[in-house]
Amino acid sequence: MQNMKRRTLAGVALTAALALAAGTAFAHESKLDGAKYLKQAKVTLAQARAIALKTVHGKIVAEELEKEGGGSGLRYSFDIKTAKAVHEVGVDARSGKVLENSVEGDHPD
Repeated sequence: MQNMKRRTLAGVALTAALALAAGTAFAHESKLDGAKYLKQAKVTLAQARAIALKTVHGKIVAEELEKEGGGSGLRYSFDIKTAKAVHEVGVDARSGKVLENSVEGDHPD
């Protein structure tokens, strides 16, 4: 009986932890500017982030999903802060291709 209570409690704790993690991931993606376009994207936000960070090593400070000319017309846009500048990296939301890699401005000291 004692083992059954432990297993039940462990199962409840695991279920709660998974629900919390899923809710946190959803909440983070729902704050994305342009989140209303997520269903149209073939590339997930996590995949697009990885592509952007592989292109420019730094920290993502802003992100959005937008309809814009070029590529498939739907793209993720990331502002990535490095030691020297902020880069804008655009990733096609349907193909994963990098559409833009430009310097936005100098990093303030």
